[in-house]
Amino acid sequence: MKKYLITLIPVVLLGWQRGPEQQKVDVTPAVETSMEDDIKPIPAQYKAEELTTRILSSYHYRKTKLNDSLSEAIFDKYIESIDHGKLYYLAADIAEFGKYKNSFDDYLQKRELDVPFEIYNVFRRRYKERSDYIQTLLKEAKPFDYAADESMNTDREKATWAKSTDELNDTWRKYLKSEALDLKLSGKADTAVVSMLRDRYKNRDRALGRIRTEQVFQMYMNAYAESMDPHTSYMAPTSADRFKQEMSQSLEGIGALLGEENNYIMIKDVIPGGPAFKGKQLKKEDKIIAVAQGDEGKMVDIIGWFVDDAVKLIKGPKSTVVRLQVISADALSGTPPKEYRLVREKIKLEEQRAKSEIVSINSANKDFKIGVIDIPLFYRDFEGAQHKEKEFSSTTRDVQKLITELQTANVDGIVIDLRNNGGGSLTEAVSLTGLFINRGPVVQVKEGQGEIEVQSDNDPAIAYDGPMAVMVNRFSASASEIFAAAIQDYKRGIIVGEQTYGKGTVQTLIDLNQWVPKETDQLGQVKLTVAKFYRINGSSTQLKGVMPDLELPTAFKVNEYGEGSQPSALPWDQIPSSKYELANNINPKIVDQLREKYTQRLKSDEELKTLVKTLDEFKEARENKVVSLQESKRKIERDDAEKKRAAMKQLGEDNTDGDDEDEVDSKVAEAPKDVKKKKDIYLTETGRMLADLIVISKEPSLAGAKKK
Repeated sequence: MKKYLITLIPVVLLGWQRGPEQQKVDVTPAVETSMEDDIKPIPAQYKAEELTTRILSSYHYRKTKLNDSLSEAIFDKYIESIDHGKLYYLAADIAEFGKYKNSFDDYLQKRELDVPFEIYNVFRRRYKERSDYIQTLLKEAKPFDYAADESMNTDREKATWAKSTDELNDTWRKYLKSEALDLKLSGKADTAVVSMLRDRYKNRDRALGRIRTEQVFQMYMNAYAESMDPHTSYMAPTSADRFKQEMSQSLEGIGALLGEENNYIMIKDVIPGGPAFKGKQLKKEDKIIAVAQGDEGKMVDIIGWFVDDAVKLIKGPKSTVVRLQVISADALSGTPPKEYRLVREKIKLEEQRAKSEIVSINSANKDFKIGVIDIPLFYRDFEGAQHKEKEFSSTTRDVQKLITELQTANVDGIVIDLRNNGGGSLTEAVSLTGLFINRGPVVQVKEGQGEIEVQSDNDPAIAYDGPMAVMVNRFSASASEIFAAAIQDYKRGIIVGEQTYGKGTVQTLIDLNQWVPKETDQLGQVKLTVAKFYRINGSSTQLKGVMPDLELPTAFKVNEYGEGSQPSALPWDQIPSSKYELANNINPKIVDQLREKYTQRLKSDEELKTLVKTLDEFKEARENKVVSLQESKRKIERDDAEKKRAAMKQLGEDNTDGDDEDEVDSKVAEAPKDVKKKKDIYLTETGRMLADLIVISKEPSLAGAKKK
């Protein structure tokens, strides 16, 4: 099997080893440019443009030709990446740029960069205009009338470009007033509010002043790369160097991966084993808006910062404290930020390893012992395996040991928990599947040229052949989907939870300098999609992911998160099925009976009824993107949002806080009686489904397997 990248690879890793020279926090920009100065391309970028264009047009899985249609997509994505919220360009600017809309394919083929850079330089001038207006407005002692009854739509996706400077100024006045209200309602005095906003926007000015030719070029090339698919990207030399550091696995910090989105520093992933993971405080898509050092340090506002600068504040030596102000990913409009305290530490790889527990489930007046194996990611020490070390780190090896321990404890069934597992080693996904099946294919990989490779488990040994369930959610991706799909296709166990992420593509890294060995300038790297994953039944895991046999209530709408939310995602398709032999464990009649019992509980179980009602109300509330700019009404909105969030937390849907001490319905076997654990209604209900499966499977009329 070729070496591929199959995980969801985010942007910046908070946690590489700090040297002695990095102990002090320094956020002073190394280089600043005047807003009036134009940014221009450098000679090496023309060569990087040529090579990237050749690679993407020739070797990308999609085989998309450079033409006017793709040019329009590149143009739209480039404009969006520069001014996502339509808060700087005027309608006249966009109309002027329109004459270039069908020419970006020609620019890429002819090694031209003048137009993309000019489009960005117009943005710099528009930004300077907005900055001047903002600072003028904030010079007033009382710039806002908090008693005025007006509102603002926070969703700019469907907004139109402003037709005049006055229209854009009014939009910005409302944005500033909304930010001021957030600060005011958090207890800040009026003078402090204005002072903080001044500093915030001066920091944004300094951040924009740091933009250099390399970053503009990367933005432009990524508009092209991401038009092919969301997992293809160009990395400029400094970004490529940083990526190498990320992959070094010498981790020290809070254990989070960050990126920039809409002026916010956003959490792209939480690293298993890090402080953020263990504290259950941060999750994907959360926004960090301020950072403080230690327990007494002053909060530094980082809205509008670039991720490199934010990293300097957030990372740090082990055993030191960092405090973060965070807006949750699922926060309702007007919800105030939360403050979290984390102790930086060296990320312990053992924290990433699979763990087990035994829970007691009461179903139909009978107690069942259910073993739960939590797998945060599919890990494998490839170097240790290559050197044939006896105890090299391996998901499959660890899970096999845990299965033996659970069987010794006489569990009635086993749940494999893959919630929030973003992927990892394909080798481990295949070998782990082999613990539960006899032998046979696990996944098919189709390359762009049409060649199909089947990855199989060739070991006839089965570590566990009893009743099993696999838990997944919207953030189960890549290798997780391969394992869950195989278990489902073999009819080996039931899949419970939400539709998975749908990341069914394979990437590889290409260093551009390998193509021109004599080139002295560093040209960067391309992360390229070269293959797709397919289930053994021939269906792709791309876009659709894995649909559970039994769906649990969810806080998310279809395609709100996951591959389906990406406009350029590769489509779902099918290839011929592999030949495989079904297991005897699951069939349609069994699933129908399990669903019927679950449906009955949804009607009768008060906790499930409350969960469904709360989630429905929460989803409905999230649809409302309009917030009041009147102080009295805004306070009511915030209070209502907090109540809804508290209701979610009480039901265990929100796992961002680690201080909830509600008793769990499913008690951990042999745990001290005074130990309390956070509720997990989803695990409890999955345990009930598995208990139902154990009972139902004993009915002779439902047993039997089919050959395929």
